[in-house]
Amino acid sequence: MSAPQPLAVDPVRNEREIARFWSSVVRGPGADDCWVWVGAIGDDGYGRFWIKRDGRQRAVRPHRYALVLANGGAPLPLDWVSLHLCDVPLCVRAGAHVVAGTPRENSRDMAEKGRVRGRWNRWLPGTGRDRAERSRAVRAAVRDGWDGQRFRDALHGAGDHPALF
Repeated sequence: MSAPQPLAVDPVRNEREIARFWSSVVRGPGADDCWVWVGAIGDDGYGRFWIKRDGRQRAVRPHRYALVLANGGAPLPLDWVSLHLCDVPLCVRAGAHVVAGTPRENSRDMAEKGRVRGRWNRWLPGTGRDRAERSRAVRAAVRDGWDGQRFRDALHGAGDHPALF
């Protein structure tokens, strides 16, 4: 098994892939609105975007792909993670809502917001299964176009489900 390779996106060679990526994003119209990934979602509540590199399919997180695009296609260090300042796992608004950082910075951000996970609380609202369910509700709320009220209702748990955050 080979070592993981950093994600890079060539704006020319990967032009169709980039267009496919953006076709799965619904952009909120406001300056502070999220840009929501409406493609595949994993069981952890975060998006999945399939790309091909070196003849092999691989799934990447859309928010990380967006960070690489915002970085001109240059790879981010493998040991860096994406911090969702907006706390919306499906948000791909790089720079404003999603920033690159170290795992330590991510842990600090989670602790400051009361989102620390551990084996004893991994199924609390906002984590694990509940986060995936909420992410699917958020995706459904905007999949056919931005609707700020439906987005907020899905995000904050209006209906049968607990709030995401």
